[in-house]
Amino acid sequence: MVNIVGVVFLCGLVLVSADTFTEGAVRPEFQRVEQLRSLGLAFAGHFQDVELNETSLFDTRVPTQEDLLCLSDLTAVMMGLESVLDSWGSIPSGLFTGNVYDLGNFDECLNIIKEVSQGRTIQGKYCFLSVSPSKILGVDSGIGNFKTATCFPASCSAAHINTFVGQLMKQFFNVNIPSSAMIISDTSCQTSEREPWDGLTIFMISFLSLMVALVALFTLWDYCLVKNQERLPALVKVFSARANSRVLFRVVDARANPNVIECLNGIRCLSLIWVVFCHQYVLSLLAANINIFNAVSWVQTPYASLIVHGLFSVDSFFVLGGMLVALIPLRLMDRTQGKLNVPMMYLHRLIRIVPLLAIAIVVYMKFMPMVTDGPLFEDGYSQKSECERSWYLTLLFVNNYTEDNCLGHSWYLAVDMQLFLISPILLIALYKWGKKAAAGIVVIIVLLSGCLFATMLVKEYSLMYKKYTPEGMKEIYNSTHTHATPWLVGFLFGYYQHINKGKKVRLSRSAVCWGWILCLAMIFTSIFALYPASQWSAPALSTVAESSYYTLTRVGWSMALCWVIFACMHGYGGLANSFLSSPLWQPLSRLSYSVYIWHMFCQELNVRSTRTNSYFSDYTIMLNFWSTFGFTVLFAYVMYLLVEAPFGGLDLLLGPKGKSPPPVKQKSQIDDNGSSNVKEHRVTIPTPAAE
Repeated sequence: MVNIVGVVFLCGLVLVSADTFTEGAVRPEFQRVEQLRSLGLAFAGHFQDVELNETSLFDTRVPTQEDLLCLSDLTAVMMGLESVLDSWGSIPSGLFTGNVYDLGNFDECLNIIKEVSQGRTIQGKYCFLSVSPSKILGVDSGIGNFKTATCFPASCSAAHINTFVGQLMKQFFNVNIPSSAMIISDTSCQTSEREPWDGLTIFMISFLSLMVALVALFTLWDYCLVKNQERLPALVKVFSARANSRVLFRVVDARANPNVIECLNGIRCLSLIWVVFCHQYVLSLLAANINIFNAVSWVQTPYASLIVHGLFSVDSFFVLGGMLVALIPLRLMDRTQGKLNVPMMYLHRLIRIVPLLAIAIVVYMKFMPMVTDGPLFEDGYSQKSECERSWYLTLLFVNNYTEDNCLGHSWYLAVDMQLFLISPILLIALYKWGKKAAAGIVVIIVLLSGCLFATMLVKEYSLMYKKYTPEGMKEIYNSTHTHATPWLVGFLFGYYQHINKGKKVRLSRSAVCWGWILCLAMIFTSIFALYPASQWSAPALSTVAESSYYTLTRVGWSMALCWVIFACMHGYGGLANSFLSSPLWQPLSRLSYSVYIWHMFCQELNVRSTRTNSYFSDYTIMLNFWSTFGFTVLFAYVMYLLVEAPFGGLDLLLGPKGKSPPPVKQKSQIDDNGSSNVKEHRVTIPTPAAE
């Protein structure tokens, strides 16, 4: 997931800012800064008293045509376009509670289109003025930099505006203010004009339009011409929205097939919701909150541990992925006398993952500016520059080891793919040498755990917000070898299920009770063990203690999850099995990969298109989460029909024919995401459903 960098960084920043504030030292100087409360009116009054030949814009050079046009438009604005000044912001209310934005009125500024003469129109330009009270006052004021909205004619560049602002500050304070104290950058400015579509945008729109046409055509074919759904042509089945929706939303009784592990649906969906919920907090903390300093006290609450330690949701997916990568191919190898078609394994995985990921990269970069805007939107998608530089690294699944990460949450796909690439070696070893190979995998788990412990110990890395470093997060969180442990634990558990298929394990009541007690103890320990140390007043954990925590919980969480699956499979799950195995999880489980890909698209749209300041609280974020999650599911469903299902269905067309082993026909079978699927598919290799 988009690691907890945003939370950690902002919390650290908040702490520094809060600790340096002393009310007595700030109050007199702050009263001087208060003079800037009505910046728009102050600028208007100043500019109306300035003649064109008095401005310092001409002190060092001959004015250009652009200079004269800007000044002329400013004069016209001061004479009659009050909406320009009305859209300005001022000093944000709540500077001492963390508010660093006054967003003004974004739409009022951009909607200014005034024809002042024939062939000449004034348009509004919305820009952020970055203000540093400390530099203005020449003291350590304890007030961080803030940004306030300004509105100028679009003909004025940032250099023009900075000149005028400098004059205004000199008038207010009667001293020369450093140019960096109040500055506007071109990157913070927006106008109502949109960039023309480039070739990639046209290609994306053309491709999606083609897919819409194909899906509509074959859906009509399915609905109007096909009478017997059992004999639906393969090509129609691939593209028909009716057929794919029937598969997606059909609820299947688990008793129809003993090979189905129904509790995986609930575990996958709950982990997905956990991931999306954590990301909602990260994106919300990056919004224009009026009380971001509340995060300092919030992070000390027990509830915050569920968010800060949301990384265990990632380990849950690695456990499920490793288990299915072992279980499904080993079943297939039993039927083919140990033969494993490795190229087809890789091809199938690429067909299922790459098309949706590639479309997502283009949609994030090009489609986001087409559907929304806002004061915080600025240059479009937040990782647009990274995508333009290194999109191919994401499609090559090596972006977790690079500085540029096009889609922040796609690092998980890279790790999962890298582990999948080595899986044939482990599968062949398990098939040939059985328990000896399993013992070797146990040794690898121990060595990787030791590597993680030694890395944190020697380099003194920490994931706690008190001692957090970006380098540590990248090396111990994003690296493949540090996440291989839960994947390998799941892989071994899948092998255990394979060799014990059909066997009912009998356990005494006391053994079951102790199993659940240890399982729940491990889960709660993983999430809440660092809660006492998370208090600002508490001493920081030693490097040895924190290294031991992250090393042991990575293995312990995986084993606890394996117990949950084991207990549900063998009838010891009780209420947990009833909840996790509910058929209602099945549709979302099948849609989980698409939801994972698109959830941050919807979250960023919502956060960066906001027009007013928001309020940071658990309840507000929860409200935003459910609305975001709902829109994400709807959008994911559309993209599932247009991209994921058609390309994933190519497996039906590329499958072996003739003398190849016949398909396993059954009412319900583990599909590519490890969930129940009503299609009569061959047993295939699972793809990652979500992070």
